[in-house]
Amino acid sequence: MTQQLLTSPAPRARPYRVSNCDRTVRKGIMADSLRDLQEKVCSALLLAGDISVVLDEDGTIVETEDFFQMLEEGTVLLVLTKGQTWRPAKTAGYQLSLSHKPRRRIDVACVTFDLYKTNPQDFIGCLNVKATLYGTYSMSYDVRCYGAKRIMKEALRWTLFTMQATGHVLLGTSCYVQQLLDATEEQKQEDASPACLLQPPLIRRMLQ
Repeated sequence: MTQQLLTSPAPRARPYRVSNCDRTVRKGIMADSLRDLQEKVCSALLLAGDISVVLDEDGTIVETEDFFQMLEEGTVLLVLTKGQTWRPAKTAGYQLSLSHKPRRRIDVACVTFDLYKTNPQDFIGCLNVKATLYGTYSMSYDVRCYGAKRIMKEALRWTLFTMQATGHVLLGTSCYVQQLLDATEEQKQEDASPACLLQPPLIRRMLQ
């Protein structure tokens, strides 16, 4: 038995959140056993006599060491003295505990975006994208936009050049179309002139 006590590891103290019966006082307590928790609760909440420890969410009594060791870290507990009973919280949806996360979980991927400026005069700034896979492998990419004003100036310059080129093309096209229309009108006039010259002799013959 002495060998078993020497070889067995000492229990590790874990954090718990403890409140009194009316939930007006809350304490954070580190305890490694149910007995240790009860002693520290009496000292922290200034309680005397026998006490009962129950779960805050449903009033389940914690009275065995095995059940106490199965509780997760950060579990919210309620301390009841003689004559006190558990009652649900008055406010709907009231929860004192932290977010319920699985005790054993594996993070597959975590992506973070960080937008920052190295100079207050920067137009956009820089963007850092970091991805972590399985909590071990990390990849990051930094997009730096120090020359944002220069890029905007170049974009405006290319826009102006495109507009000027488009204007020249439209002007040249309109001139070409105008020349085609003028040539067509001249051709029609030339075709109509010989018919006018031949019309008088025909009229004389018909009169004779």
